[in-house]
Amino acid sequence: MGLTSASRRDLLTDRFLDVAEFSHAHWFFGNLYELLVKVPHRVAASEASKELPRSPFGAGSPGRYYAPLAPINAPAAVGALAVGWRDPATRTWLMLAAASSVTGAAATVYVLRSLNPKLFFSPEPLAEDQREPLLRRWYNVHALRLAASAVALTAIQRARTIRLRSR
Repeated sequence: MGLTSASRRDLLTDRFLDVAEFSHAHWFFGNLYELLVKVPHRVAASEASKELPRSPFGAGSPGRYYAPLAPINAPAAVGALAVGWRDPATRTWLMLAAASSVTGAAATVYVLRSLNPKLFFSPEPLAEDQREPLLRRWYNVHALRLAASAVALTAIQRARTIRLRSR
């Protein structure tokens, strides 16, 4: 027997939630690690060399860790919301997950376009008096990204719990 449209929607919503949860966990714990060991301070102060070029995907750059999964955080959460919209029991949690994901993505775009090029990818490291204000701003935006990811993970988990209880 084939699946009904409702069961297909449920299956698709669950898959979107799986992807969103996994990618947000990857993002959250990677960002937490960066914060705890002060990766930005290290990368911003490093001199360019053949072994460690100052580039987004050079050795030592966290970009190689995030590139495979980070771009799917928000689309997966928004996809779960779009497909799961008809379920009033989870709609609020799906909206919160999607809104948090989009907030984190917007903050990431700001960091990638406005802060990272100056801090990490200039030919030479900035002088400390130029670097410190940018690092402070980077950490402030980073805190927003961490909070957004934590809220998204919580909302995804809550939506998943409600969905499982209703079966």
